[in-house]
Amino acid sequence: MVLNALDAAERGAVIRTRTRCIGAERGDGVRRDIWRLVLDVRGRRDTATARVLVNATGPWLKLFATNVLRETAPVPARLDKGSHIVVRRLFEHDRGYIFQTRDARVVFALPFEHDFTLIGTTDQGFAGDPGNVKPSADEIVYLCDAANQYFRASIAPADVVWSFAGVRSLYDDGSRKAQDVSRDYVLKLDERAGEAPLLTVYGGKITTYRRLAEHAIDRLVQVLAQVLAHAIKAGPAWTRDSHLPGGEFPVDGVEALVAKTRKSRPFLTIEHARRLVRAYGTRLERVLGPARRLEDLGPCFGGDLTGAEVRYLMEREWAQTADDVLWRRSKLGLRLSAEERGRLARFMTATVGAC
Repeated sequence: MVLNALDAAERGAVIRTRTRCIGAERGDGVRRDIWRLVLDVRGRRDTATARVLVNATGPWLKLFATNVLRETAPVPARLDKGSHIVVRRLFEHDRGYIFQTRDARVVFALPFEHDFTLIGTTDQGFAGDPGNVKPSADEIVYLCDAANQYFRASIAPADVVWSFAGVRSLYDDGSRKAQDVSRDYVLKLDERAGEAPLLTVYGGKITTYRRLAEHAIDRLVQVLAQVLAHAIKAGPAWTRDSHLPGGEFPVDGVEALVAKTRKSRPFLTIEHARRLVRAYGTRLERVLGPARRLEDLGPCFGGDLTGAEVRYLMEREWAQTADDVLWRRSKLGLRLSAEERGRLARFMTATVGAC
């Protein structure tokens, strides 16, 4: 999702990473048609104003509504936890599997980062801090057992090289079972005469996020026209046919771009070039800069991660920590040792200090 933030920034949006909204209220008792926000920027207080506020905080939706917006009405959101495991590659081809478990759930097994297989997901009700979510031992066993029902190669928790979990914030439609709750998104508009509106986004998933955003903007255009007391012109949704940064090439053009890159940068191995193309598309030229030798890319931290790539992520994609680079911007954490991760962290600290 970093590419969406990058795209927005290049179109004029202000992106504030690691900034927490700790207070939000309509006006100051005189003007209630404006939201006044209190922000925590790494321990420093800041303020902002807005004509419309959108609560699109995902798994933090209920907490934000209760603790920040101070809403007293029940928020019809249901939190469900999904866990995944990653093991060494279980099959050689590039296709995935979907299979049913004994308890009538559906689990997938997908090729992951070339040398691994991703298996998921569980579906359990969740309560607590979404920022501290992680797979339980029982969930890991469950996913291993599910895979063992279908694959020749048997796996156990000791074979898991990485695991992670996330929390879905769904619109509570009253379904008893977590897997029966709709994954469709729901937009709820709190619109009061003379007061700044609030749009709350429930549900949604990565396969529908652009359609969700288009619908949300349509709602906001109508609201802002009323708030500002004049018509607002909105053209057709341009995101339907747009590319995210670096995606300006045909869907089947990966190998052609790999070949073009290796022709201009013969010092790259085909594996290195292919990873850069898949990660950055046409923007790999910005990552590589003027380099004409591998040494020009700076230190290598393992897994063909170089100083030039790390600097690009820090300067253009808001990466600040080793985890940002290894897990949130890539999955190279699967390939680096503890010593290499430490070296990367020290490099990033020194790079920030040099700026």
